[in-house]
Amino acid sequence: MTSISTLSNPAAQAEIADALNQSVAETAVTTMLAQNFHWNVTGMAFGPLHDLFQTIYEDHFTGQDDLAERIKAVGGHAEGMLAGMVSRSKVTEHDGHASDREMITLMIQAQETLAETLAGTGDVAATHGDKLTEDLCIERGQVHEKFAWMLRSHL
Repeated sequence: MTSISTLSNPAAQAEIADALNQSVAETAVTTMLAQNFHWNVTGMAFGPLHDLFQTIYEDHFTGQDDLAERIKAVGGHAEGMLAGMVSRSKVTEHDGHASDREMITLMIQAQETLAETLAGTGDVAATHGDKLTEDLCIERGQVHEKFAWMLRSHL
């Protein structure tokens, strides 16, 4: 379990919070990407993709909140400015002008990036003995890997 000494160690707090803020930023950008694709998808697979993109953005909205609340629990500051999240994120925005296949491919890449970032955040937490953050990151990473698999099934 997370040791009290880890959470009271300012260096550990800062490193964990920074890694979590990276995860929040990428989750927030991917949330908006999924909502954008939900609004703009067309084609023969409109119905299933419209629904899948909605499932993704609804999940991610909750996920980013869980991650941000964990930042506060470890004594950090949750960075909540959209411009900062966009500039920090390895996932990039898209204007929504894309074919359904391009949307799927971009969303797969976003999900894989998120899973990788969360694995790294979990590693940072593990280094400091913060098993609760590590567990949250593992859980969220598994969600993103599953979404990537579901999206790949459409190609």
